[in-house]
Amino acid sequence: MVRNKGARYASLVAASVLAVGALAACGSSDSGGSSDGSGDGSSSVGKVGVILPDTTTSPRWEANDRPSLQAAFDSAGVESDIQNAGGDVDKFGTICDNMITEGVKVLMIVNLDSDSGAACLKKAADAGVQSIDYDRLTLGGGASFYVSFDNVGVGKLMGQGLQTCLDDKGKTKANIIYIDGDPNDNNAALFKQGYEEALKPKIDSGDYTLVGDQSGFWDATKAGTAFEQLYTQNKGKIDGVVSANDTMAGGIIARMEAQGVAGEIPITGQDASVGGLQNILLGNQCGSVYKNTDLEAKAASDLAIALIKGDDTSSLVNGTVPDTKTGKDVPSSLATPVWITMDNIKQPFDDGFAKAADVCTGKVAAACTKAGIS
Repeated sequence: MVRNKGARYASLVAASVLAVGALAACGSSDSGGSSDGSGDGSSSVGKVGVILPDTTTSPRWEANDRPSLQAAFDSAGVESDIQNAGGDVDKFGTICDNMITEGVKVLMIVNLDSDSGAACLKKAADAGVQSIDYDRLTLGGGASFYVSFDNVGVGKLMGQGLQTCLDDKGKTKANIIYIDGDPNDNNAALFKQGYEEALKPKIDSGDYTLVGDQSGFWDATKAGTAFEQLYTQNKGKIDGVVSANDTMAGGIIARMEAQGVAGEIPITGQDASVGGLQNILLGNQCGSVYKNTDLEAKAASDLAIALIKGDDTSSLVNGTVPDTKTGKDVPSSLATPVWITMDNIKQPFDDGFAKAADVCTGKVAAACTKAGIS
């Protein structure tokens, strides 16, 4: 559970820009994602290394997180090296080793699993490198800080959202299933904790019956297969689905379309991805948890910049999250997620998170026009 300190983190980007003004603004980025903040040739105040996990489990890593982080570091004149492990644990380890060898002052990671993530963070600590767990807490990793969203809260939004969608369809009694995220991802456990807590009263009362619970491993095909198996086992008597993200929801919806029930069975998602927003607009997905990664990236970059400059970080955290493996509390900065449905579908577009040019294509164009998205 999150232990809230009450105070929200304050931005240090403006102060960082002033402090490193002599470095000039953003430098050029190379193919590896590096940016040298020392635009005038002077030495950098320090370098931050960022390891993103993959390009498949969610489009957010490359479409949203990378540009947001890069822009923040560039604007503060801080040199950065942002690389993607491509879902490969060995590559993740190699990138980690190289960044530490190259002398990054702060290492920010999105782990592929806690074991390999912890191995990387231990090497960083041994080398005197401060670390930030980004989006996913690395159990047993001992990161200096954790920046994410309230992930139990994310799961609660999915559970509450499914109930609302079932209520809207007049389903007072319902058979529901869970398609969970990757069991190696600590976030998947937190999301599940959230939707289990949200739906427990309805299950305990007998209004809802949980007739299936399988992992979709953040994979569209695996999630679709899991749904189809449960759909067959239950002879088609499934009224609602908690899907832990939009990628899996897309795979499940494809199987629903094959069964002729797309749009009839409410299904949740997460990430407000292009595909997720399209499925909401088309009426195939009842909602998605929107995590404005600009907020997450800002919190993480503010922390990294402060650590590089040796500034006080107390105003940049708003709680702690327990590492169940070490038994220690990790100072954390947690942003607030939002449940997106057709009622507030414009919010990700208004925030600049989603682009109409990406979402409003093909058969979705008419739905966008109807929703006032242009």
